[in-house]
Amino acid sequence: MTTTSPILIIGKNGKTGARVNALLQHLGLPTRAVSRSTTPSFDWNNSETWAGALHGIKQAYVTYQPDLAVPNAEPTLHAFVEATRQAGVEHLVLLSGRGEDGAIRAENVLKESGLTWNIVRASWFFQNFSESFIAESVRAGELALPVGDVLEPFVDCDDIAEVAVAALTRAELANQLFEVTGAQLMTFADCVAMIAKTEQRQIRYQHVPLEPYMAELKNIGLSDDELWLLRELFTQVLDGRNSHVSHGIEQALGRPPKRFIDYVQNTFTPNIHQQTEPA
Repeated sequence: MTTTSPILIIGKNGKTGARVNALLQHLGLPTRAVSRSTTPSFDWNNSETWAGALHGIKQAYVTYQPDLAVPNAEPTLHAFVEATRQAGVEHLVLLSGRGEDGAIRAENVLKESGLTWNIVRASWFFQNFSESFIAESVRAGELALPVGDVLEPFVDCDDIAEVAVAALTRAELANQLFEVTGAQLMTFADCVAMIAKTEQRQIRYQHVPLEPYMAELKNIGLSDDELWLLRELFTQVLDGRNSHVSHGIEQALGRPPKRFIDYVQNTFTPNIHQQTEPA
């Protein structure tokens, strides 16, 4: 699939949006990466910004904020799809989340739109440990979450971006859903232990009760929408329903997923200031 018009990237600064934008530019393809602070701007909560971002666009990579699981995602995506049709957009690639009932409803909006579509349905990202709110706790040496020994096939954002770019540039992949995961099931404690071993320091993972955890998040100022989303993730998405691997990366790219150990070794470095006990 080729285009002379720019490919729209909704979510310029997001973990996957930034990577998709960089990969497309590396291929020599024009892009228009947008967010609330760009010109033109794009704001999911202000539909008046959509037309400017969509002008002259034939293809787009779409990430929804804060998440497709939230209740207003489905009607908002309905309105957005109609705006894309009016703007002459032909192909949308949507980032979705695994195990989210709301995300499934939003995916169906795209499938039934009459547009050419792809869905990249992803498990939890490797990069949550280095590029999100979890990262601060990892750096501080203690990560506390209301998640026990649930196994998750964490996936590399670089793999997600490569699948999205393949969907945007290879016509034979059109109208397919790619469920992308890593090849290894791990608990959060497993991930933290691997990071700690690589950094050669102590990092503690603590499983905490949900309600006190949510109360603390409310105390530090998270919005009701953010609190709703985190409760949904911790009680629904991470209830064991996703404790199996999928093969969307192999299907789209013809290769296995990147390994968590490689991400860790490329991202975290030994702490040379770590004190050791004398022999």
